[in-house]
Amino acid sequence: MTLKFSHHIGLLIISSLLFACSSDTTSEKSEIPEVVEPIPLETYFPPISRTNEWETVSMKTLSWNEDQLANLYDYLEDHNTDAFIILKNGRIVIEKYFGDFKLADNHAWNSAGKNLTAMLTGIAQQEEYLSITDTTSNYLGEGWSSMPINQELAITIENQLTMTTGLDYMIDDTFCTDLECLTYLNDPSTSWYYHNAPYTLLDDVIANAVNTDFNSYFSEKIKDPIGMQGTFIEIGYNNVYFSTARSMARFGILNLNQGNWDGSPILSDTTYFNSMTNSSQNLNPSYGYLYWLNGKNSYKLPGTDEIFTGSLIPNAPDDMIAALGKNDQKLYMVPSMNLVIVRMGSASGNKLLSPSGFDNEIWGLINEIIQ
Repeated sequence: MTLKFSHHIGLLIISSLLFACSSDTTSEKSEIPEVVEPIPLETYFPPISRTNEWETVSMKTLSWNEDQLANLYDYLEDHNTDAFIILKNGRIVIEKYFGDFKLADNHAWNSAGKNLTAMLTGIAQQEEYLSITDTTSNYLGEGWSSMPINQELAITIENQLTMTTGLDYMIDDTFCTDLECLTYLNDPSTSWYYHNAPYTLLDDVIANAVNTDFNSYFSEKIKDPIGMQGTFIEIGYNNVYFSTARSMARFGILNLNQGNWDGSPILSDTTYFNSMTNSSQNLNPSYGYLYWLNGKNSYKLPGTDEIFTGSLIPNAPDDMIAALGKNDQKLYMVPSMNLVIVRMGSASGNKLLSPSGFDNEIWGLINEIIQ
């Protein structure tokens, strides 16, 4: 009896020890912290070959609020969005296509394409084909407008870049580049108005300066070196760029790196780049060289001569620069956060004047995710 009892006691002790060890192991496992992938801080440049290869980074890695993503998607879908992308340090965090629109589909940039022309102008100056202080007539010839020669000669390329030509914007069609549409209203540099015709003429200025067609020069100097696809297409008086959303995102990366693509200088003239992305005049401090600028004390909008106080898009970071096009084509670039945000689609339906309606609302939703 004694041996049996001792045998049972021994088994109980061994069982208890095994259970205790098992419990300790489980406890230790539960206390091991979850391994979080480190945030890649260096800027990523997607390959320039025509592939879909592009590095991603998760919202979890960035500690972004994934619970708010559904609200953003609902808003984008309800407001006629086709494509939406957010890049952090060049990597895709969010990429979403709506309806029948696909990754490979092209979309019009509309006036967001003005930024492409602004950068190309800087490259042409860098290569000494032109100077932005030159009179426009040097490249379009005398008689490109209906103004007297002295008034025509007073307009410079810089006036075209800054919307300060003084050409009459009260005509029926501000897109019209015919001679009869180009008439005098104010002296150059004394007024600011979002007038498309003088901007459109920049394409001819560049083409004549470099002695090749505009599309070819753009492809050689910007599109091909950074792996964009797409093309400019003439629609009426306008020269509109069409590309995928990812190509627009590539241009955003180029801007955040101040005209440099993975060590290769595209626009190396830092003086021009800084002028392009900062207030170019005091008539509308929220406008550079065809770039929209946030965080200034006042702004003017397309279609009106009224001055509005405050920041262009209050919900967006103060250092944001942007390419903004008709029907809410958006390219937001935030240097302090190394963010690129792309939105392509149809008009959002917001009745407030762009860029103070849809832009501000969408940034409110973005902030719920990234903060």
